[in-house]
Amino acid sequence: MTKYSLETKLAAVKAYLEGVDSFKVTARKYNVSVSMLKKWVTKYREHGSEAFQEMYTNYSMEFKMDVINYMNETGASIEETSARFNIPSSSTVWNWRYLFETQGMDALQPKKKGRPSMKKETKKSQRVEGSQEALLAENERLRMENAYLKKLHALIQEKEKLQNKTKRK
Repeated sequence: MTKYSLETKLAAVKAYLEGVDSFKVTARKYNVSVSMLKKWVTKYREHGSEAFQEMYTNYSMEFKMDVINYMNETGASIEETSARFNIPSSSTVWNWRYLFETQGMDALQPKKKGRPSMKKETKKSQRVEGSQEALLAENERLRMENAYLKKLHALIQEKEKLQNKTKRK
């Protein structure tokens, strides 16, 4: 998908709105598709030059519901609705509508973005120092550590035996 500069968008929209050329001729002049030019003109009529400013936002569930309700009450198309609410991509509105129809209102809840933090998880049940449960847990941990070290020691001895056998031959 091609990115167009703010100047190109404004020039194409103003050229069309001046009434000199049709959508088709103006689109060809600025090397954009007719449907793209129509979207730009609709957004410009609704919001002015602010419609073309880059927006990075998280939409609240209430806003998403307002958009869906507007579409249902007025019978507006997805394109018209995205222009009305100044949403950059009409596919965003389509996705909200689809999620609402298939999974209900809970699907419109904003989701956390990015990776989870690398903080060490705190144990849900903090054990009191010196309690029976804490002592049993420490005892079990020490047994596992002891068994691991015995196994490691046995493997090292076995490796040394194999090296000694190969040296003698």
